[in-house]
Amino acid sequence: MATAAEPVMASTPPKLEKKPVKFSNLLLGAGLNMFEVTTLGQPLEVVKTTMAANRGDSFAGAMGRIWGRGGIFGYYQGLVPWAWIEASTKGAVLLFVASEAEFYAKSFGASDFLGGISGGMAGGVAQAYATMGFCTCMKTVEITKHKIAAKGIKPPGTFETFMDIWRKEGIRGINRGVNAVAIRQTTNWGSRFGLSRLAESGIRQATGKEDGEKLSSFEKILASGLGGGLSAWNQPIEVIRVEMQSKTEDPNRPKNLTVGKTLKYIYSHNGVKGLYRGVTPRIGLGVWQTICMVALGDMAKEAVEKLTGEKVTAKH
Repeated sequence: MATAAEPVMASTPPKLEKKPVKFSNLLLGAGLNMFEVTTLGQPLEVVKTTMAANRGDSFAGAMGRIWGRGGIFGYYQGLVPWAWIEASTKGAVLLFVASEAEFYAKSFGASDFLGGISGGMAGGVAQAYATMGFCTCMKTVEITKHKIAAKGIKPPGTFETFMDIWRKEGIRGINRGVNAVAIRQTTNWGSRFGLSRLAESGIRQATGKEDGEKLSSFEKILASGLGGGLSAWNQPIEVIRVEMQSKTEDPNRPKNLTVGKTLKYIYSHNGVKGLYRGVTPRIGLGVWQTICMVALGDMAKEAVEKLTGEKVTAKH
């Protein structure tokens, strides 16, 4: 007896949903960032900035210069409050904007990979203009202004410096170099995401975990560390950012610096080598950030879930 063929249901694509931005995710990101910058993060930032601002210094020379500014405390210039403000806010900005940008990119047909890169790049730009611009500017001012102390003049305090710049130059003054920060952040996040995924694919092939098995903590650190370290290819824009924000005095430096003018000035005085000053501590900084986010991430995740009662969904 013939039976009627059952109708074949057309498969419907999964519904696109926007990733929620939870308080627990923001708390986790802020906590890990605060730990990272307060331990080795700021000392590496100070060495990187000092080498970028004083391009004739060797690594050892930069270390000596920093020690001469205040011993061990010289390595923590700009930590309070600027690095703390940046660390506690930049993660929130990134998560909010990246979530929106990724959702809209996927709604226009982007793959998970391209959607993730789009979200990261948009989040990086938002970080620069919302919070990192004035924070990096003030950190750089703190690190480089101590040249006047060598002339026997007591340098002003951090808030005194901030108000002085605000009175003279307004919001543009405290956000000097923000366009360079935006270029650095968008290229940094885009390349870090892509290179980390590339390294992860290589590790999966080498270890036979190509069917989605979970990577070990060491393998996660290795993949993210390679992504973070290799993303230092854009160091020239970081050197340009430091020069634009620096308080060092040079009569040959052009007034009203733009990214293009600064690039020309650095290249004419220091060549290609000058554009990569400070790349070694920057690679170290990328590796340290990875260790904090990956190795300490699971422990911090458990603590935040107990504190908030929410399940943390952020990847680290």
